[in-house]
Order: sequence, then structure tokens, then C-alpha cells
Amino acid sequence: MTRLKGKTALITGGSRGIGRAVALRFAQEGARVIVNYNRAGPAVDETLAALRAAAPRLDHAAVEADVGSEASITNMFARVLSGGGRLDILVNNAGIQAETPSEAFDDAALLRILNVNLIGAARCARAALAHFVSRPGGGNIINTSSVHEIIPKPGFLAYSMSKGGMGNLTKTLALEFAARGIRVNAVAPGAITTDMNLAWTGDAAAKASVESHIPMGYAASAEEIAPVFAFLASDEARYITGQTIYACGGLTLYGEFAKNWSS
Repeated sequence: MTRLKGKTALITGGSRGIGRAVALRFAQEGARVIVNYNRAGPAVDETLAALRAAAPRLDHAAVEADVGSEASITNMFARVLSGGGRLDILVNNAGIQAETPSEAFDDAALLRILNVNLIGAARCARAALAHFVSRPGGGNIINTSSVHEIIPKPGFLAYSMSKGGMGNLTKTLALEFAARGIRVNAVAPGAITTDMNLAWTGDAAAKASVESHIPMGYAASAEEIAPVFAFLASDEARYITGQTIYACGGLTLYGEFAKNWSS
């Protein structure tokens, strides 16, 4: 498919996990992809090589920036848009998580998570929106949220706060810019076998415990989530804005109620 032919997409946190899978899917669908990363390393080079193999005629690129830093974001967009460059799609995917116990969280840890996951996403959206409204053609923002947009995650207060905020960020921007041809949506994955979840993906017992809560019975790969982003980025989703699509195997369905016990 070439649903994204002629489009340029910037994907934050695009060299690993869900971001990398989305980058490759976008390239396969015809988009020129700019991958943002925070630290140089083999993952960046491997992702660029995979993009060029998937769509060799397109000028894919990588740009370093710490999404938790306003100055770094400003510099990233200046580089992406230099020389009259055009951006059509922003995927706010960069994210981190760490334990932040509600009764004893560390301020620095809480603020770092919020700065990357939520404030950084808002800043990237601000820069993309300024570009979108400066030229005809509208634009598209897709935020990577989580089932923890609506499901609390005890012990991970900052992460839960960031994803709850992501839901309202999505809706607010969607409403504000709908009349200008700019769509804003979110994808909320559930349990995905990425580097962020190494605490349980590499432990058979822990993985089985996680999967026991998923109505569909298994944790998905990043490649199973990427098509949802591609759909929302495409004209096939032209009438969809302000929505969070839960790609979670049914985690948001309260799986314990699969067998009725309440009445």
C-alpha cells in the first residue's frame, strides 16, 4: 500500500520499540520518515538502514533531540524544516517510565517523566501546528498514549499522570484545530513486547502473569500496533479526530468480568 505517498513524517523516539515499527510501516506506505532519537547508537543506524531498504528512493533521516528539553525540541524542528522543508505528520511517540510511588516519589523523576511524555509532546505539537497553519494542506498529529490513559497504574504515578494528560491533550488540540484541516488522534497500546517492558518480557512467569489479564490472551508485538498509526495517518481516517484508539487486546474491557460474577 502507498497510503502515505508524498508525506513526510517525524516520529519522536523512532529508533526503538513502537516508534521504530511505526517508522518502518510509514516508509513501506510511501512516506519519507525522519526518526528522532535521544542517544546515538546501533539502534539508530539499524533503523535508518531498514527505512532505506523499505523505501530506497526516499530521503529518510535521523535527528537527535531530547524531547524533555524545550531548547532541544526547538533545534530539532529548525533542522527538520530548514531550507523550506515540509512536515505532514508528527508522531509523538517518545516516552519513558519509572516507578514513582505516590507516597514517596522523587520530584526529579516525576518531572522528568512528565517533561518527556506529556510536556515534550505538547511542545512538539506546538512546533508542528505552527508549521501546519503556515501553509495550506492541514496536518496530522498522532500521540502514543497507553491503556493507562484510563486505567490507573499504582506505583507509577508520573506515567499514569502523563498518559491521562495525553488523552486530554489529544482532544483539546483536535477540537481547536479541526476547522483548519488538522487532525489529532492517539493510539493507546496495552502490553507490548518492547524494550520498555523488559522487566516482564524476558521472564516466562512474569509474562504469563501479564498475559493473564489480557482478554485476547497474549502480549502484542510493536509490528501489530504500527498499522493503527498508518491508518490514522492516512486519508482513510480523514473524518476521525480527537479519538484515542485502544490497541490493547481488550485490556480496557475489564477482563475479570468475562464471566459474570456481579449479578
